[in-house]
Amino acid sequence: MSKVKLFFKGVSEIVGTEDMGLLILTDEAKQKQISIVCDKAMAVQLELRTKNIPVVKIMLPEVLCKMLDINSESKYELLIDDLVDGQYRTTLYDKINMKSAIIRTSDAVLLSFVADIPLFIDSGLMSRQSVAYTENSKGVSLPVNTISDKMLQMALEKAIMDENYELASHLRDEKKRREKNGNKANN
Repeated sequence: MSKVKLFFKGVSEIVGTEDMGLLILTDEAKQKQISIVCDKAMAVQLELRTKNIPVVKIMLPEVLCKMLDINSESKYELLIDDLVDGQYRTTLYDKINMKSAIIRTSDAVLLSFVADIPLFIDSGLMSRQSVAYTENSKGVSLPVNTISDKMLQMALEKAIMDENYELASHLRDEKKRREKNGNKANN
């Protein structure tokens, strides 16, 4: 499997929501980016670390990584390898013991940042999901297939209210695609 190493660039907010954020990750060349939707608590956690707030040294992720001697020289790797129901699927790999565990993608970003564990994405997935990266951009593109069902419904309602029927049609099609795939999975 071909993969691309990702680098955390920062946290952004989603306009119109108070309980969600976006984690921005780029490839090594800083040419492509993906955005990971996260809850507000995770956005705050990563923001604390990017601002080097002293209290983070005694917070659970840092303490556990220090006590378990988890660092960049470790045996671990994180890989985003699929998109399932609007959520990236990420796996934490123990390369020595050949163990793996699924981990929430935003938690994987935090773990990667705290413990300096390399975070990768399948190159095909990166190709399909990424957009061009622009340093200090004021806006972020977000593929519609990466937002939750709740966010999709909110976006659809807003597009209809704003009379943006082209966007509403696109969002409705994504909603129908998910419903169709959900029915197949339940049969």
